[in-house]
Amino acid sequence: MMFETKNLSPQQLSALTALFLAVPIGIAFLLIENIWIGIIALFLTFIGSYYLIGFVLESFIYRKIKLIYKFIYQTKASKREETYYKYILPQKGIDEVREDVEKWAEQKSAEIELLKQNEAYRKEFLQNLAHEFKTPIFAIQGYVDTLLNGAIDNTEVNRRFLENASKNIDRMVNLVEDLDEISKLESGEQPLYKENFVIQDLIKEVFETLSIKTAARQIKTSIKKGCEAPIMVFADKEKIRQVLNNLVVNATKYGKNNGSIVASIYKTDGAHVLVEISDDGIGIAEEHLPRVFERFYRTDRGRSRNVGGTGLGLAICKHIIEAHGQTIHIRSKIDVGTTVGFTLATKRN
Repeated sequence: MMFETKNLSPQQLSALTALFLAVPIGIAFLLIENIWIGIIALFLTFIGSYYLIGFVLESFIYRKIKLIYKFIYQTKASKREETYYKYILPQKGIDEVREDVEKWAEQKSAEIELLKQNEAYRKEFLQNLAHEFKTPIFAIQGYVDTLLNGAIDNTEVNRRFLENASKNIDRMVNLVEDLDEISKLESGEQPLYKENFVIQDLIKEVFETLSIKTAARQIKTSIKKGCEAPIMVFADKEKIRQVLNNLVVNATKYGKNNGSIVASIYKTDGAHVLVEISDDGIGIAEEHLPRVFERFYRTDRGRSRNVGGTGLGLAICKHIIEAHGQTIHIRSKIDVGTTVGFTLATKRN
C-alpha cells in the first residue's frame, strides 16, 4: 500500500519533515566522524526539528484554522469546543479542514439563495396584495365620486352604483377574511378540532351546498364508482369542509358547461386516505402547476378575475392540509381537466 500524504495530521507532518532533515545530517556526521556521533546527530536533529516544526504549525497555521472554525460557528467557544480545538482539530488533515469549510460555504450559499427567493416572493406578494385591494378600492371611489357629483339624484343609476360599490366592498371583506385565515393557520393560532367522520358524507354535503352553482352550468357532481363504501377519517371536519368547498368552487368556475366533477376516495395504507376532486374543464398549463398554491397566483389574471374569487382559495387549502400534517398535490392538462388531491389520517380509536 502506497504511503498517503494527503491527510497527514500536524504531528505526522512534523515527524515526516523532521525525518527528512535529520537523515542527511545524521549520514553526514556518520561519514565525517563515526557511527555514534552520526546516530546522536540524527536523533537530536529529528527531535529538535520535530518540536520546532510542530510549534510553527500549531502556533501559526492551526491558530488561524481555529479562528476560521470560530468564524464558521459564529460563537464564543464553550469548554466542549475548546476541548475540540485542543485535541480533535489538530488531528485533522488540511484536506479534512478544507472539506469542513466547503460544507459551511455550501450551507451559507444555500441560505443566501433561500433569502433571495423569500425576498422575491415577499415583493411579489406585496405587489399582488396592493393590486388586489386597489381594484375594488378604485371601483368604490369611482362610484361614490359619481354619486356625489350629482348621480345620487338620478334614480336610474344611483341604486345600481350603490349595489356595485357594495359588491366591491364584499370583495374586500372576503379578501381580508381569507388573509386572516391564512395568517392564523400559519401562526398556529387557529386550533384544529379533530374527530372521526365519514369523508363521503362530507363530500355529499358540499356537493348539495353548491348544487345551485353547479346546476347553473349544468355540471354533474358525483363520487367515483367503487369509492362509495364509507371511509372514516380523523380530521377537523369544518376545516376539511372548507377545503372541499374551495376545490369544488374552483372546479365549477373552470369546468366546462355540461361537464362533471368527480370525487375519489382511496385507502393508500393503514394510516392514510387519499381524497381527490377532479373536473374536465379548461385545465392548467404545466409551467403554472408548481405555483398554483401560492397566494394570489393566477394562471390567467384576466380570466381569473372574471370568474371572481380572491386568489387565496388554494393557498388556504394548502395551509389547512399541512396544518393536519398531511400533503396536497395537483395534476392538470390543458383542455383535459384538473385533479387536486390531499391525504388525511384514517380513523382514530
